[in-house]
Amino acid sequence: MNRIILNGTSYHGAGAIAAIADELAARGLKKPVVFSDPDLVKFGVTKKVTDVLDRAKVKYALFADIKPNPTIENVKNGVKAFKAAKADCIIAVGGGSSMDTAKAVGIIAANPKFADVRSLEGVSPTKNPAKPILAVPTTAGTAAEVTINYVITDVAKKRKFVCVDPHDIPVAAFVDPDMMSSMPKGLTAFTGMDALTHAIEGYITKAACPMTDMMHLEAIRLISLHLRDAVANKPSGREGMALGQYIAGMGFSNVGLGIDHAMAHGLSALYDMPHGKACAILLPVAMKFNAPASGTKYRNIAAAMGVKGADRMTVAQARKAAIAAVEKLAKDVGIPADLKGVLKKEDVRFLAESAYADACRPGNPREVDVKQIEKLYLSLV
Repeated sequence: MNRIILNGTSYHGAGAIAAIADELAARGLKKPVVFSDPDLVKFGVTKKVTDVLDRAKVKYALFADIKPNPTIENVKNGVKAFKAAKADCIIAVGGGSSMDTAKAVGIIAANPKFADVRSLEGVSPTKNPAKPILAVPTTAGTAAEVTINYVITDVAKKRKFVCVDPHDIPVAAFVDPDMMSSMPKGLTAFTGMDALTHAIEGYITKAACPMTDMMHLEAIRLISLHLRDAVANKPSGREGMALGQYIAGMGFSNVGLGIDHAMAHGLSALYDMPHGKACAILLPVAMKFNAPASGTKYRNIAAAMGVKGADRMTVAQARKAAIAAVEKLAKDVGIPADLKGVLKKEDVRFLAESAYADACRPGNPREVDVKQIEKLYLSLV
């Protein structure tokens, strides 16, 4: 049996944010808090959304105490801000950091017994749906606007933890490529490769099913076709990536991920590395490890990425071609090929143990132990 959970409502295309005010009114929501990160506020990106609220004469509060890898403290401060504003909903504007913080705050506001935040790790046993969240992504990668997952950093323990909860999914998403046009090249590349990782890991994960396979293959096709142009800030590239990353989120949210994400969480927590960058560097390594457990799926990945003659290749040839296509795309958009100068050998054991304990690891199609994860990390230095 497969369970599929998606947004009740989503808007797609240039100008989609104009529907925010109407969506609030239709739901009877009157007191939003806008969650966004400081840079988006500073550079006027968040203002595109607050202008919509101002024109509709919707009063709102703004919360911007959010780090790129949101922390337990960020969440607790967000809960305080939500209560102080006497808010009835959250409008999350940003990438995964803003939306993950909003999800945790929305959940705790509706389920106060989880105020410590740490108790939300894993499959969260909450009873009440989060306070309504309207999500406006400004990056084409995390797809947090359509997933039932969020990730929080535990600074004290130098680790990230994943929370999985159907109660946290935003009630509405506004996937507007115009909101993504200000992303710099590096961030566009990192988040885009994160989306590709979602699609590939979701496609080969243990829980994959025909419906999510359909989503993931289309996401791989769209991302492979449009990421280079998005990095060049071409409108067609932005639009294609906005759709591709969302479709990837529709899939992986319902079937899980694997060791790439499990390993990436530790790198970003310990070294404050952008999550998408970590995922991108690890993707070819994870694909090589998982190839023996992938059946014929790499042939379909290669074909979706535009590899000519993939359908006529042997399984072994198709696996090499799919990995090579990923490496070529990563190189074209400026992703480093290794972790030299970043990964410290003395940290590898801790990182491997953290990855093994990560909520994403059990979904990996090939069984893996701590020693094997250590070798995967060390292969990149």
